[in-house]
Amino acid sequence: MARALSSSAKPNWISQQQFNRWQARRLWARAGLTYAVMLAFAIIFLGPILFATISSVRTDPTAYPPTLNIPQLSPRNWAAAARLGRAGANNRWWGGFAPGADVPFEIIYFVPEGQEPELPEPVVPRRRPGAGLGSVLAIDYAADYATITPVKEIERKTGRFVVRDEELSGQFVTYAFRILYEGDGPEINRLPLDITAPRRQSYARSTLSLSRLERRGRVASYDNVAPGVLGYVLYNYRRTFSEARSITTERSLFLNWVSNSFIIGFAKVLTTLLFASMAGYALARLSFPGKNLIFILILFAQMIPGQVIFISNYLVLRDGIFSLSRLWGQTTLLNSLTGVILSGLVGAGAVFIMKQFFESIPREIEEAAMIDGASQWQRYWNVVLPMARPALGALTILTFQGAWNDFFWPFVVLTTPEDIKTLPIGLLTFRNVYGGTGDWGIILAGAVMSALPIVILFIVFQKYFLEGVSFGGTKG
Repeated sequence: MARALSSSAKPNWISQQQFNRWQARRLWARAGLTYAVMLAFAIIFLGPILFATISSVRTDPTAYPPTLNIPQLSPRNWAAAARLGRAGANNRWWGGFAPGADVPFEIIYFVPEGQEPELPEPVVPRRRPGAGLGSVLAIDYAADYATITPVKEIERKTGRFVVRDEELSGQFVTYAFRILYEGDGPEINRLPLDITAPRRQSYARSTLSLSRLERRGRVASYDNVAPGVLGYVLYNYRRTFSEARSITTERSLFLNWVSNSFIIGFAKVLTTLLFASMAGYALARLSFPGKNLIFILILFAQMIPGQVIFISNYLVLRDGIFSLSRLWGQTTLLNSLTGVILSGLVGAGAVFIMKQFFESIPREIEEAAMIDGASQWQRYWNVVLPMARPALGALTILTFQGAWNDFFWPFVVLTTPEDIKTLPIGLLTFRNVYGGTGDWGIILAGAVMSALPIVILFIVFQKYFLEGVSFGGTKG
């Protein structure tokens, strides 16, 4: 009878050494193909997120064409930002503008042949950062304390430069001046600068890369010329905390939004782990009338979208859970974190996962504990619950992620004031306030920071996640 040879069988006409080399090349080819496929999927799924993270440090993330050549990621600008931050407030990391500051600055313009160079005009503008949130609060302006020394020409070099898609010959002229903080006053965290060039002189380079060119390229505008390294690279991230402030308390709204989301997330994780594990254990191990009916109702509850019952839930919170909230001094639970937490103490899906997991644990373990004299509570708390760490880890990730990213229900319950909102609703406020002015850098920075807690949580509990989910879908 003929016997089929496997693809790895060695033909008779090649030597063993040649066959081993062929096998090795085959294994390396398979490994290379596997890693290439994995890399391709990583680029497809993580590429947009990484590009958004990189773009969040740009002054204008919507600049076209998109590029990874970003000034905020240039080591040359890092060194310049550190020097300027030290000169402005003796702080190379976060910079600033403090009494006694002496900030040197140079700018290079290209002057075409046949034209005599003229001195540019630098000015520290009285410019309020951002718009909208907290814009009515009183702030200190660097323009009220800054003094600019006369501009001096220090160097000329001949060369060629592209102006409006045309390469011209001419001179590169370097101008220098200093920005002083004379006398006493407050320390200011930013020093904006605008430099107006004479006509037909084109901006070429400066001590620190400019933020934008305005007025058809005549005005080189800088958001901060004494930023420090972190103040320069993380400028948009710093703005999320410093610019959006409460009108009543003057506290950072973004910090309040993050705190509110953490409070809701941690509260829901704790209540879900406690109640879901207890309910799941009761359904898996205890016998009582109506047990199967309760389990069917739990399955049915998973099929009902929250949008279907949100009106009834809203009315219950409006009336303070049938006026029970008056016991602790609240007439209504709207516009309070308590209302959001109480309306989602535990989900039906969490109970289902814990029930299925407990049913996968052999009963003999509990019977051995019962022989040793353990009570029902001791068997649950000391024996079964420690074995449920995979399911608890999966529930921790799923519950916190759901609470952290929840938008619809907090958007209905939390309307005023701005301080009480959660982070997803706050990002919508950023979109409405800054998106209209095209200031997408602060929006991207807020979005990137909103994703960090979920990433960190998944890294911490990842070893439990897949195991817990797989147990949740099996029995026995």
